[in-house]
Amino acid sequence: MDTVLTKSTALVRNPNMLGGIILAVFLAGVMFLGGALVPYDPFKIDMGNRLQEASTLHWLGTDQLGRDIFSRIVFGAKLTIGLGMLAIFMAVCIGVPIGLISGYIGGRMDAFFMRIIDGILTFPDFILAIAIAGILGPSLTNIVIAIVLVRWIVYARVVRGLVLSEKEKEYVLVSKTSFSSPIKTIRLHLLPHVMPDIIVMAAIDVGKVILLISALSYIGLGAQPPIPEWGAMLNDGQGYFQVKPSLMVYPGLAIMVTVLCCNLLGDGLKSHFDIRKGRQEL
Repeated sequence: MDTVLTKSTALVRNPNMLGGIILAVFLAGVMFLGGALVPYDPFKIDMGNRLQEASTLHWLGTDQLGRDIFSRIVFGAKLTIGLGMLAIFMAVCIGVPIGLISGYIGGRMDAFFMRIIDGILTFPDFILAIAIAGILGPSLTNIVIAIVLVRWIVYARVVRGLVLSEKEKEYVLVSKTSFSSPIKTIRLHLLPHVMPDIIVMAAIDVGKVILLISALSYIGLGAQPPIPEWGAMLNDGQGYFQVKPSLMVYPGLAIMVTVLCCNLLGDGLKSHFDIRKGRQEL
């Protein structure tokens, strides 16, 4: 019990982690309590109130179609953040098992997966995601598929490298000599050792993926009007930037705060797990 309390205290005292937790709690509140917070329908058009400045009625003003910006920002949090987390979850579920099996078993299976991964890694993430999303067609579902197809290889490659460095350690050799099955060795010994790295990568990757989702929506390959996804809101507001720059400023700030939260959490978790030191001691 004392050990748990000590670790929890050390975690909270980490400045990066503390800042990330505060922002994460705030964003989670916006996502899950958004329905009670939004004062207006984010899809309702009211041309009589278009391009209104911030007021007690419209906290962040209205857009070019008279829609309440605050309501659209809050509603868009569920889409942008939710899709980012979903894409990373799916990429982890695909990439981590492949990396574990490929690194531990090796041989032809490892060579097969590595040739696929090396071939995909020759293209930049953003360009490849654009190509896949362009082929599939513009929609939020298709950009999630595109991002998963791009990001799973990163987890597979990193996990494979970690397994290659771990599988010759004594605790794995003991498991082999005791005739444990490969699946049991991977599940009980290798997976717990790579989990801290996966958690840190995933925390930081959520921010990267949110940027990618927003960028794809901004260029028209993601959310389509009138869906209030943050990247799509940036696209909608660019034609009115000189008249009302807040149409782009507010969704841009929302993206920036979310990415900052992910980076702080990732840095804090990295320090908490002390990954580099742990690798040197093993």
